[in-house]
Amino acid sequence: MSTPLDPLYPGTAIDRMLSVRSRIQSLSPSDLTSDWSSITRPALLKSAGLKDLRSAIPGQGYTGHAFNDWNHVDATCMLPEIQSQTNSDGQVKGISRSNNLHAGIIIASLPEHGPGGTWSTCQLGCSSNPPRDVAHIQFASRIAFKLVWCPPTYTQFVLVDDDGEILNRGRGEGEGAPDLRERERNFKEVEGSKYGKWAFEVDSNGNKTLKEEL
Repeated sequence: MSTPLDPLYPGTAIDRMLSVRSRIQSLSPSDLTSDWSSITRPALLKSAGLKDLRSAIPGQGYTGHAFNDWNHVDATCMLPEIQSQTNSDGQVKGISRSNNLHAGIIIASLPEHGPGGTWSTCQLGCSSNPPRDVAHIQFASRIAFKLVWCPPTYTQFVLVDDDGEILNRGRGEGEGAPDLRERERNFKEVEGSKYGKWAFEVDSNGNKTLKEEL
């Protein structure tokens, strides 16, 4: 029996999305607080259902940008018939009308999470209610998860689902992590929206803190 379509976002690959969320929730602190380039980001990519293709040509499966800047932080799981959609009508503001991600999705998506594909789509426009970003408008899909960097020091990040509920937490360790300006801009995009409600730093006991733990 096939999985019913999401009535609000019928492009969502529901089974794949749920598998991705389960994998994200299962990641350990060591997965999410180790060296960014060699351990943490690869763990995020694999959990999202994406290959770690740092040397591929952009548009042909390259995922070196995924979770590595302020914008490409939405793990979006979409059905096969939706993957060729573009922003030709310009409904996603700030995104090219020729935003064709189809080839990259096919090349970079791991099959282990189920039917459909994954891409790290742009979060630009996500603070609207409802969101008007690439996932929700171009692909008519919910996000499996979003990475949000947490103020005030932006050393920690949260992973939240489409409703903004927390799935996991981590820290950006190592020289390969996004620089401070990217982290700050990332939070600014979600500030005041449902995606920002868990974006605060915590101490070793999980309590909210206003300064970086020493």
